This record gives sequence, structure tokens and C-alpha cells, in this order.
Amino acid sequence: MSFKILHRSSKSRARVGKIITEHGVFTTPVFMPPGTKGAVKAIAPDDLQKIEAEIILVNALHLFLRPGSATIKKLGGIHKFMNWNKPILSDSGGFQVWSFNQKAPALGTTVSEEGVWFRSPLDGTKFFLSPEKSIEIQYEIGTDIIMAFDECAPDNSDKEVIRKSMERTHRWARRSLQRHLELYNHSSHKPLFFGIAQGGPFEDLRRESISFMSSLKIDGIALGGETIGYNIPATLNLLDSVVDVLPPDKPLYTMGLGASPRDIIEVIKRGVDMFDCVNPARVARHGELYEGKVTIVNKEIRFESEFRDGLLKIGNSRFAEDDNPIDSECDCYTCQHFSRAYLHYLYLTKEPLYLRLATIHNLRFIMRLVNKLRQAIIEDNI
Repeated sequence: MSFKILHRSSKSRARVGKIITEHGVFTTPVFMPPGTKGAVKAIAPDDLQKIEAEIILVNALHLFLRPGSATIKKLGGIHKFMNWNKPILSDSGGFQVWSFNQKAPALGTTVSEEGVWFRSPLDGTKFFLSPEKSIEIQYEIGTDIIMAFDECAPDNSDKEVIRKSMERTHRWARRSLQRHLELYNHSSHKPLFFGIAQGGPFEDLRRESISFMSSLKIDGIALGGETIGYNIPATLNLLDSVVDVLPPDKPLYTMGLGASPRDIIEVIKRGVDMFDCVNPARVARHGELYEGKVTIVNKEIRFESEFRDGLLKIGNSRFAEDDNPIDSECDCYTCQHFSRAYLHYLYLTKEPLYLRLATIHNLRFIMRLVNKLRQAIIEDNI
């Protein structure tokens, strides 16, 4: 009942829907700017409002480590803490535990059936995280959509290793769901609950994992793991191969996807409803700004830009005297008030203002792209 499909494309799997949460309704397909540690880097909540962000995400594990989920609860919950009154999704921390171990194997992460022992990258303190604990943390934080705790296996692992990891993810999903239901039935807080399908790059494992998650009484399904978003050809192949096992009445979330406009176009055509990626904000901070336009010719979507991959590299000397905005069609605060020459100057002099202006532009660019694709779906023109 939390997800309603409003429009379907007759030419692709693309669709427009809405998802109802405690902190409002948001429209899909939707890009969720990551505010991993409780803030979208370099910009404020009013900037997010102006670029028309409808939902953001945070990471439960990072917030548990600092400032602490109990502290956030004591201060009124994550919405009040961040001064953001729209929906928030929280990732459970499974990927982050894996990421900590990849970056610093000496921390000694240990995975068992009960959960994960790991050391904090902040100070080396040892913690235990179980599926139940992850759900409890997300309830304390007070997000609108919570995720099951999962295990992420590297894509280059042996298939049998990935299978065992996937099967553990399934068992952990049952435990996560059970704890969610226990808390849900005794709390005024009523978040939505999403399961995460794993299986690495293997189509048969992904199908098996999606089928398992679909059998649970959950509100949505996410595709997680290293493949999704990092390897776009493999991601698209997986989406094409699992379409017949995806539940048509639940939102589909591809985790960590959205590095480029072309990636977003391709997954929306394949019926993806939700996605997030740190890349638009990250590349902005490192001098790469989106430029380009979407055209639809005979219901075929094209993304065109004068720059490779649609990325204008503002540090290039050619922009030192360029009085044009980053993108002539963009309505963001940055493009409406500042030239490429000024941004070039800010970037070279390492002025903090550059970080805000660049991030505003890249995130607004993605929001405008998604809005245009939504409208094309509504008009059955995609």
C-alpha cells in the first residue's frame, strides 16, 4: 500500500510511481543524494530543497559510530538533527563493514552466522553488528525507509563463496524482518522495510535472491553488492535477465548507481525506481561538472554533450575567460549567477565556495534529468 504506480511506458519497463512515508510522499523514479554521515557534503538542507531533492539517504553504521544512534534519538531523531523534514532512507551497514575491511584489512573484520565483529575506523574500538542490532539502530535514528542487514561478497570471489554469502544474506533478511516487525508493532514510528538481493555478477544467483526477497512481506527490493553501479554493463545485463522475477508491485532500488547521466537513463528504461550515488557530488568537488542535454527522437533517448562523458573539467585553462554558465539549460543557482570563468578561478584557488556551487549544479543537473525522464514516461514518449 506504500507504493502506487501512476504511469507505465508501453515501449519499455520504465514507470512513474509514488511512495508514501511518514515524512511525506516522493515520486519515482528518484535520485537520492547521499548524506552518508548525516549531511550531503558541501551543501545545506535549503540547497537540497531548492534543487528539488525529494528524499536523501544516510548510513546507519556511520551514524552509530558517531555521534551515536542513541544520541540522535535523544536529540529528536535524524530529521530534526539534520533539519530535513522530507523522507530519509538508511542503509543498514552491511556494505560499509565490507568496505572497512577492504580499506584496512588489519582492522580484522570477522563474519559469522550471528553477525559481524569489526573495529571502528575512527579509533579502533571493537563492535559487534547483527541483523537485529542494525534494525534497532535504524529505528533509533528514525528514518522512513530501513534496509535489511546483508553480507557483501567481492565480485571476484569464487561462485560458491558468493552463493554462501547470498544464502547468509537471506537468513539475515529473515532476522532483520522479524526484528523490524517486533519493533513496528510496539512503536509509533512506522518505517518501510526493504530487503537486499545479492548474488554478485551471477544471473542465476541474482534470480534466486530476488525470488527469495519477493517471498517476504517487505515494502521494496534493492539490488546490492559490488556489481551494481560499479560495473554498468554487468548491471544492465542483470536487470535484463531478472525482469521476470521482479515483483511488479514493489519499488526496485539499485544501490550505489547514478555515476553518469547515461547510467541513469539506462536503468530507468529498465524499470528501476530508486537509486543513489556519491559520484555526482564527488566529481563536482574534484572539478568535473555535468553538461549536456537529453533529447528524445522517435521515443529513443539520447544524451548529448560537447564534453567526454558529459563532464566539463573546470580546471582546464580554456575556461579562464569563459563567461558562459556551466550549462546553458540549467536552472540551478550556480548556472543562473556565475560563469565558468568564476568557477575556474574558485577551483584553482581552492575557495570553499567552489565546493558548494559545484555540488549544487551537479545534483540539480541529475534532478532535472530525472524530472525530464518522468515526464517522458507520463507522455509515453520513452
